[in-house]
Amino acid sequence: MLHSNTKAGQTVNGCSHPIVSRAFVAYVMVMTDTQKKTIYDIAKRAGASPSTVSAALNGTWKKRRIAQATAERIIEIAREHGYSANLQARALRTSRSGLVALLMPEYNRFFSNIAQTFSQEVRARNQCPVIISTGRDPDEERSTVADLTSWSIDAIFFVGTVAPDDLSHQCRAADIPHVFVDQPCAIAPSVVTDSRTGARILTREIITSMTKRGRSFGDDPRETVYFVGGDRTLPSTKNRVDGFSEEMYAQVGQISAQQILASTYDLEAATRTITQLYAQLGGLPAGLFINSDSVFEGTLRFLATLPEHELSACSFGCFDYEPFGQLLRFPVHMMRQRHKMLVQRAFALLENETPPVIEYVQPELYRAAD
Repeated sequence: MLHSNTKAGQTVNGCSHPIVSRAFVAYVMVMTDTQKKTIYDIAKRAGASPSTVSAALNGTWKKRRIAQATAERIIEIAREHGYSANLQARALRTSRSGLVALLMPEYNRFFSNIAQTFSQEVRARNQCPVIISTGRDPDEERSTVADLTSWSIDAIFFVGTVAPDDLSHQCRAADIPHVFVDQPCAIAPSVVTDSRTGARILTREIITSMTKRGRSFGDDPRETVYFVGGDRTLPSTKNRVDGFSEEMYAQVGQISAQQILASTYDLEAATRTITQLYAQLGGLPAGLFINSDSVFEGTLRFLATLPEHELSACSFGCFDYEPFGQLLRFPVHMMRQRHKMLVQRAFALLENETPPVIEYVQPELYRAAD
């Protein structure tokens, strides 16, 4: 995995490489003489032609209509015998760098899971992953794509970007295959979590838990559910707000703008928001819909200061999955996004050269024991 904190001119794993920028460095996979196996050696062991082996190792086996099982067997044999393609040599032969990039906003739990799965999928195709955090900065996103373009990047995966259409136009102009993950784009293939449906399901669970606790909706502003966190100018939060609002209307028949507190994913801001809400209401509301794991962490900082009886009177739901949530003093329903399926479907869309389409992946509810 290549991170963005390597300095220009620095060596990686003991090897220097000309593909270096202020944002990241890509390295060449090298071999010792004792490890080196030629394509002809691998072809003999696999019972395949050298051209078939070459296609399997450089990632073009699908275009050659080579069976997946054959390609996987060849790659496994190559790994067992210490073979590793030299990316510089490949670039000279094929005008392909062997590098596949992932641009994402930050390294929270969800995006880190995306990055880990992405890295595994890229390496399984005998290519090298480049992972860069752009901090939801549109200028940084555009300049990074420009850098990647100059280094003949093979493909770019965009996760949670700010201006997807602009980035897609930039990639098209450079003839770079690209796909969007957890971010819809009108002019490129995209695979996203069905946040709207997931939010409705999570809201329904929160309301059900409220009822079990003897809470009911009324004129008191505490006797309702509040949506906390996220940036509603971004599609994922907007869709969750829409799903939350739709379920509130379906269950209660009303919702006010004051119930939706969604301006940022920032952890510190989440702590301030829940603290202010508590002071405004004179206590916790009957229910809280917490949007994302970073907002959840910020909210917990304040909730940890409250006594048991106040926590037990509130029903909690989080649109993200935190495995340690089961160890909390109070139950929390969680909506887990399927990061592996998102990445795997994104690769399928890219490799099949799918035209612009938005594919939805259903999230998974982890229901707390009330």
